[in-house]
Amino acid sequence: MRFPLKSIGLVAGGMAVGFAISLQFSAIAQRVGGNALPLDELRQLSDVYALIKSDYVEPVDEKKLLSDAIAGMVASLDPHSVYLDKKAYRDMRESVQGRFVGIGIEVALEDGYVKVIAPIEDSPAFKAGIRPGDLITRVDGQSVKGLSLDEAVKRMRGEPKTRLTLTLARKGEDQPRVLPIQREEIQVKSVKSKIVEPGYGWLRVSQFQEKTLDDLARHLTQLYAQEPRLKGLVLDLRNDPGGLLPGAIGVAAAFLPQESEIVSTRGQMAESSQVFYGKPEYYALDGGADPLARLPAALKTVPMVVLVNGGSASASEIVAGALQDYKRATILGTQTFGKGSVQTLRQITPETAVKLTTARYYTPLGRAIQARGIVPDLLVDEAADGDPAAALRLREADLARHLGSEGGTADAKRDSLEQEMRAAAAERGRKLLDYGSADDFQLAQALRHLKGERVLVAAAAARARQP
Repeated sequence: MRFPLKSIGLVAGGMAVGFAISLQFSAIAQRVGGNALPLDELRQLSDVYALIKSDYVEPVDEKKLLSDAIAGMVASLDPHSVYLDKKAYRDMRESVQGRFVGIGIEVALEDGYVKVIAPIEDSPAFKAGIRPGDLITRVDGQSVKGLSLDEAVKRMRGEPKTRLTLTLARKGEDQPRVLPIQREEIQVKSVKSKIVEPGYGWLRVSQFQEKTLDDLARHLTQLYAQEPRLKGLVLDLRNDPGGLLPGAIGVAAAFLPQESEIVSTRGQMAESSQVFYGKPEYYALDGGADPLARLPAALKTVPMVVLVNGGSASASEIVAGALQDYKRATILGTQTFGKGSVQTLRQITPETAVKLTTARYYTPLGRAIQARGIVPDLLVDEAADGDPAAALRLREADLARHLGSEGGTADAKRDSLEQEMRAAAAERGRKLLDYGSADDFQLAQALRHLKGERVLVAAAAARARQP
């Protein structure tokens, strides 16, 4: 099964017809997609548009005004429906393709500055000698203090072959480092793996992209080449925000019996109500070769633990939910984000699109993921001394206008802006965790479980949000 970008002119067409009606006041009932257009409301829209054009304090760009009107209409539906203008559409495509133009670093905010988590191997940042833990204080001489992470990242993005200058503060060095770097197209690898102990492997999927399944197959083959008698495998989906549905179907299919049901969707349109199975036609993009065809047969039975947390969303929740329903793996960590809605991309022009929520996801046993998430089998905190910031982190159910688990939308349980600010403040004071390292408490507990040892659940169980 292919997942094409579908093209419709519903939104743009509706706007154009609306203005024609308001100007001509046609008595003919206009219809789009079988639904009558609300003529009075469209007349009001036209009146407001004309008022802004004639009376606003300064001239307004007509195209931007209409673009913002479309964006506002779509954004009013739910947190994940969005109008993608030219730049946003390009950025979205780069994300799912796993490539972008920049310097190649994974970053986070710390104390108001941009902290380097890791440079991407063979990237301009890697070659320039940027190290994990470096603080970026200036970009092209301008301070990043007080900028959001998105704003700081945008300053480092740009066109290929263009240059920028970073000012870095490094622990143990009194003087800042000033590094000139040239931007290049970066290929992001969404899969990492290693043998963490003799007999036990760790496989991390950080995002579901177009090349995720090819990378997954390569890493799993390498793990078995290093450790032919693998006794246990940890699949790490923490802070994986999701991505492409075929990638999630394929990752789950790699560990489940052949042709198992992975996920189903239900929505208003007939095409939105489907069942997806672990078959190549559902996960092999563009009808290509099956990337899972040559995986070791032992993958279907090797004992598994799946690590999740509040940052595990969408596609990663599909994988965790399927493996949990089939009792194929033990889910360990903290409750997932709860984004169980399907977004379909509808092109409006060759360079713009609408990402529209069209359905909800359900696990093989029919459990709704939306606004509920996946509750782990073993609730384990991020650290041995607990995780006080966990209760402050936003989940889907905290977002304004989020979809309910079965029907309609719901208001946020708490003030989303206040909650986000409190969470950000709590996060700034926390040490950034290096997943897969010797200090990774949840990974250590996953290994203990695979060995049949007692797991230290800490305080997570008392904070679990039941669906």
